[in-house]
Parts: sequence; structure tokens; C-alpha cells
Amino acid sequence: MVVLMGSSVFAQKVDTAKISYKPKPKVVSRVPQIKANITPYKVGNIGLGSISNQTTLNTPLKSGKVITVLKVYPNPVSEQINISLKLERETTFVVKITDMLGNDVVTLANERSPAGEQTKTYTIPNRLNTGIYFLKIVAGGEPVVKRISVL
Repeated sequence: MVVLMGSSVFAQKVDTAKISYKPKPKVVSRVPQIKANITPYKVGNIGLGSISNQTTLNTPLKSGKVITVLKVYPNPVSEQINISLKLERETTFVVKITDMLGNDVVTLANERSPAGEQTKTYTIPNRLNTGIYFLKIVAGGEPVVKRISVL
């Protein structure tokens, strides 16, 4: 029987020359950061150089909203859709259905409508495929967009 004194056969020495502690690299976000001086959007703030100053002075500012859409029902819709809304004044009223890309698919209404609260009912055409669409309601140049599901 052979006995080794002072050292173990299975033990290994750690090579300290090969161990190095490197700090972890910074995690870089994959979302690009845009650093620019961008002015926030304000009504009447769109312009093209000196022309914008002249048009801003001549354009009267809107006083409040023209349209308030209270309810669009039923959603999901299969045959008919009801729109409950309030108009502040008599105005031209347009209702369109657009697809996810913003293309107009169907125009449901283009009419002159009196002021006040009202409920309008429209029939959804059969040619409309099942899916998600946007109901774009424009009154007095002011758009309101609601998401609808068509069955």
C-alpha cells in the first residue's frame, strides 16, 4: 500500500495567471435614441417658413369641439352599427370605415346634420370581410376614430 504524504492525488492547483476579472459590458438598448430639438405640436403650428406666419394670423382658432361621440355599438358588429353622438352646431357629417392601413373601404354617410344629441344607424355592407376596422367620423373638419370588429 502506497501512502502519499502532504498532497492529494486528485487535487489540482488553481492557475492564477489565467484568471482575470473583466467588468461586464454595458447593455446597449436596441431602441434608437433620437436627440433633436423638436417643437411640440400645437394647433396652427404647421407652417412652411414665412408663409405660416401669414396663414396663422388670418385663420380663426376653433372654439371647442364640434363633435362628441358618446357611443358606438354593438361592437363587434355584424349587420348594423349605431352611433350615439352630440354635435355642437349644424355641420357636414361624414362616416367612413377604413382598414388597418388607413384606406377608405366604405363611406356610410355624407350628410348635413343638425346640432344636438342624436343616434344614427347604418347597415354594414356584406362585402366587408371579417376583421378589425376603424370607424372614422368627421364633423366640421374634426375627425374622431373608433376601432370596430366586423364579424
